[in-house]
Amino acid sequence: MNVMKERLPAKLAGHSLSAGQPDPLGATFDGEGVNFALFSAHAELVELCLFAADGSTELARIPLRERDGDVWHVHVAGLGPGTPYGYRVHGPYKPEDGHRFNPNKLLLDPYAKKHTGKLQWNDAVYGYILNAPKADLSFDARDSAPFVPKSVVADPSFQWGDDKPPRVRRSETVIYEAHVKGLTQTHPEVEPHIAGTYRGVASEPMLEHMAKLGVTTVELLPVHAFLDDRFLVQKRLRNYWGYQSIGFFAPEPRYMAHGELWEFQTMVRRLHHAGFEVILDVVYNHTAEANELGPTLSFRGLDNASYYRLADGGRYYINDTGTGNTLNVSHPAVLRMVMDSLRYWVEVMHVDGFRFDLASTLGREGDNGFDPHGGFLDAIRQDPVLNKVKLIAEPWDVGPGGYQLGAFPHPFLEWNDTFRDTTRRFWRGDGLQTADFASRLVGSADKFDHSGRAATSSVNFVTAHDGFTLQDLVSYTVKRNLANGEGDRDGKDENYSDNLGLEGPTSNPAIRAARAQRKRNFLATMFLAQGTPMLLAGDEIGNTQGGNNNAYAQDNETGWLDWANADENLAGFVAKLTALRRAHPVLRQRLFLHSRPRRLDGLADLFWRMPDGKRPTREDWHDPDWATLCVELRTSSFTPDYAASDDVVFAVFNAGGETEVALPPCPEGSVWEVILDTTEPDAGPHNPIGSKIMAPAHSVLALERVPTKEEAT
Repeated sequence: MNVMKERLPAKLAGHSLSAGQPDPLGATFDGEGVNFALFSAHAELVELCLFAADGSTELARIPLRERDGDVWHVHVAGLGPGTPYGYRVHGPYKPEDGHRFNPNKLLLDPYAKKHTGKLQWNDAVYGYILNAPKADLSFDARDSAPFVPKSVVADPSFQWGDDKPPRVRRSETVIYEAHVKGLTQTHPEVEPHIAGTYRGVASEPMLEHMAKLGVTTVELLPVHAFLDDRFLVQKRLRNYWGYQSIGFFAPEPRYMAHGELWEFQTMVRRLHHAGFEVILDVVYNHTAEANELGPTLSFRGLDNASYYRLADGGRYYINDTGTGNTLNVSHPAVLRMVMDSLRYWVEVMHVDGFRFDLASTLGREGDNGFDPHGGFLDAIRQDPVLNKVKLIAEPWDVGPGGYQLGAFPHPFLEWNDTFRDTTRRFWRGDGLQTADFASRLVGSADKFDHSGRAATSSVNFVTAHDGFTLQDLVSYTVKRNLANGEGDRDGKDENYSDNLGLEGPTSNPAIRAARAQRKRNFLATMFLAQGTPMLLAGDEIGNTQGGNNNAYAQDNETGWLDWANADENLAGFVAKLTALRRAHPVLRQRLFLHSRPRRLDGLADLFWRMPDGKRPTREDWHDPDWATLCVELRTSSFTPDYAASDDVVFAVFNAGGETEVALPPCPEGSVWEVILDTTEPDAGPHNPIGSKIMAPAHSVLALERVPTKEEAT
């Protein structure tokens, strides 16, 4: 072994240096020491900085003398897990050319598996002098080490036992979108020492609750290490949602009780054992370093020109994300980092998939706009690890041509905001919504039925973390975001919401009943529609955020779920809906429905009806007053014979007054049975009398065919 003669301080006596290896990137413990490898294409010198166990004292700076291509590396014998470290990188400070090297700034390792310490917002964390003329072109020589988090050498090995991914079929998937802390912070049955942590998510009370609900897949808001923005800290707020990543391999420490990786891994193992998948909301489109006036914490100081998409010669940042910067996933090293990160979370941390924030950014190739066959999208689809897990795109960003709903390739699922908005407007009573509402009910084929994509590609939701909760959607017509400290200018202004008669909380029984009915209609619509339903955690218990539709900074009672006032009846209704969906394959088909005859019986797989039983005319579809949509659903005409089914569901979506509805004819020996009536949420199955049924005002009905009593006996 070629041992370097680099002089180490007395505090590191017994340690020795050697060349090490360029792969893998990051800090890797091999039993004898730690191999450090770091990418930087434009650096002139890289220094490894080792710190005392508490991260407060810098013990050594070790120049990395070995460079293999653009990877700098060294091996330090005698080091082990738990060692805090960082980097200082020397190179040109030429912001006009895109280079912002500043060795006075301690930098996080992009591949660090663990972080320690919190960012303290001090002017020294910036690479330039604040308030100087042309500030971002100036150079700040203060040491940032006392104020920034440190990377930590970690050993991610874990006793997984017989852990296996649940591999829930897409057609059976019901997503439960949750915030790690907010989910259990106030839960009275979750042990206090794990409330609001990773382990809290997989605590017995939560496992029992999710099992009763019938959800299959827990989608967690960002858990990659992230920062609290300076402007939030100055307002005594925090970055609650976590969409400011600064480390793509390290779990966010604030959700740990002991600061150890096994806490996250234990959560995953327990969720798997209970049959739940784990999906992570990931932010690879930008970092927490913001624009040219942001701090120098990692990527900017490591190799700004490689990690970010730059403009105007390199001084400024392309801002397709609305956060100040955009990661350059077209660069091979950056693409590799993202792919390595994804594989790490699957192979080492055992997660089951990812929801990609602002995914249009990831599919944008330089100045060529969004490309469904771009480098990142091609890379992930051919990857033998990643093409087996669930992949969900948020199909928009604020960049040019950023709205790309339906444009992502198989096997991506996509958040469908047209389902959200149309469903809200239909039940609010807006005119000219029925035709579009019908399209949303059958998987938004107009968006997704191409290139071999499935109806499950549409992730159907009425609410998500970003926007009103379900309770607030029926309680407020105007957002109330003043607590965010932005003068109520943040958050969407048009929410297609309705307070049903009075703004905010009320004790009026009629308004409360109307709100409860509207919530059940929203939920029933989502679970009866083709596609993949997504439930916002807390909606099932009537959780409110007091009208705040952008609670990104509300790490408090506003953002946390209110378990003390949980609506158990509503939770029971959600459980009824998921059970109904499981019982009827016709509600969760992979193939689209196009009103075509089936080989099984020659009947159309989809039959739209007016309340009188007739087929809607062209004029009906354009009638702004048409408020009662009836539909008969069967298995798709493309269903293979071996999967053929005689399952049939008749559903009525009545956004108007009480309406008489003609039932479709039944074969001899069978009759229609009501299996869902949102005006009677606790009612069991019951047969209508005769060939017609009264659809109550503002209601959803679902019926199935069953044998008559004579036939059944």
